Amino acid sequence: MLLGPDPAEARPASYEGSAPSCFLTGGGALEICRDGSEAEGVLIAPAPCAFVRGVQLLRLARSEAPGPIQALFQGQTPVASRRDEPCPERRATDSRDGGALRTGRTFEALVTTLPPAADRFWVDLPEQSTRARGWSEPTPTAEGIGPRDPIAVTGRTWAGEAYSYVFLLGQERVGVTGGDDAETERRGRRRRRRAEQDAPASGPADVRRRVQIEARTLDFQTFEIRTRTADGYGLAWTPFEAGAGRGRRSDPPAPAAVIDEAGKPVTSACTAPAFETHGLAGSISVVDRTYHYVYTDVLPEDCGLAPEKRRTGLFLRTAQDLSGAKVWSTARKLAGPLPPGSLVRVARAKGLQRWAVSYTCQRPANAPGGPVADICLQYTADMNLDGIGALKLYADPVEAGRSPAYLGLRSGGDGSGRYDRSAHFWMTDAEGNLDTPAIYPNKAGFLTWLDRLAPTASGRDTSSLYGRPVYWATWTVRQIGAQ
Repeated sequence: MLLGPDPAEARPASYEGSAPSCFLTGGGALEICRDGSEAEGVLIAPAPCAFVRGVQLLRLARSEAPGPIQALFQGQTPVASRRDEPCPERRATDSRDGGALRTGRTFEALVTTLPPAADRFWVDLPEQSTRARGWSEPTPTAEGIGPRDPIAVTGRTWAGEAYSYVFLLGQERVGVTGGDDAETERRGRRRRRRAEQDAPASGPADVRRRVQIEARTLDFQTFEIRTRTADGYGLAWTPFEAGAGRGRRSDPPAPAAVIDEAGKPVTSACTAPAFETHGLAGSISVVDRTYHYVYTDVLPEDCGLAPEKRRTGLFLRTAQDLSGAKVWSTARKLAGPLPPGSLVRVARAKGLQRWAVSYTCQRPANAPGGPVADICLQYTADMNLDGIGALKLYADPVEAGRSPAYLGLRSGGDGSGRYDRSAHFWMTDAEGNLDTPAIYPNKAGFLTWLDRLAPTASGRDTSSLYGRPVYWATWTVRQIGAQ
């Protein structure tokens, strides 16, 4: 159970509709209201051969290219198509597919529409040859996409560094028993880690673990991938080139796991079947020249439960230099348990010395519209990291995932009252802290999310991922007693 001295307190509101009542946060010093006039809209309705999830809008420090704003997100892996079918309908059924990192440049006045974007980093899927080896991956009954979950942040500009960094997630296949950290570390020293391009499994026990990987860029068009030297000990930055590995002349770079100060790879706590892994998704922000990586992961004591029943915790790692051989500190638990599958983003609030914490949630049963999926938001009383863990994110019972601190988002849904709020993210400055477009100077934040239940532009339901729209919304914070 999450206990805190200042839980979010709902306050009645005079407006009508599906918006929530106002609620207090930030130790009772701040109020968040949704009066029905808060801006929302469609960021993009992808084509049936494309998907968009986890959109971070990153404001750079310069207005010339690659600035002023870069949109980064997880999209589809490029595949060849027939000339008469330039955009065939696709489904997410390949457990090796983690999609691609895509980026695109945009401008202040156009920020409510996702800009044209290009594939920057992905791993080519090997041809289906497992049947010849005596086994083929069973026909999937449900869709899923491998983790990628990009998080972008600037390098040490205060030290003259020009690079920006993008942290992503991949998956490694592990033994049926799940393997322990020591074995994972030994394997990491003996061979290069392949995050997405796994060799075909030798049997139906396809067990995976998430692993953090890293890339850097100067222009958000060309990226260098963090890799290991041939002996497995050295660190190298290898340029990613589209099409590498399709011929015989070169192999695509094999991403190496990011290593922490203890010399261990940054991996998820638990293993799970493909499409059911959890952990390491979160956010990175710079405060006082220190990088704060806040993320959720499955509680180790729940690894023996079915993946959908595993509770999560909120964890923190810090860093001083993202280019070093050992990047992150060891993990520190901030809060937990949280409901299974929780996604939490944390950043310094815009214009305030407080942390803003957004997280997936359900509205309370007595809320307008009933207990539907929403995104919740709370602020801490100050910049003390312990204040994040002191927030009461969910009402009891925590497993239900309900909170009075919901934003009351209106967009999306399947038309029958059901909503999905997947892979939410927000707009940040180059240091990963909250920012808003110039067209919304008085807003406290600019949120994005994917709704996998909302209708596609084509009206077809071939996929619950491809073609599903992504939305945006703003929110407003008012200081209590302010005029």
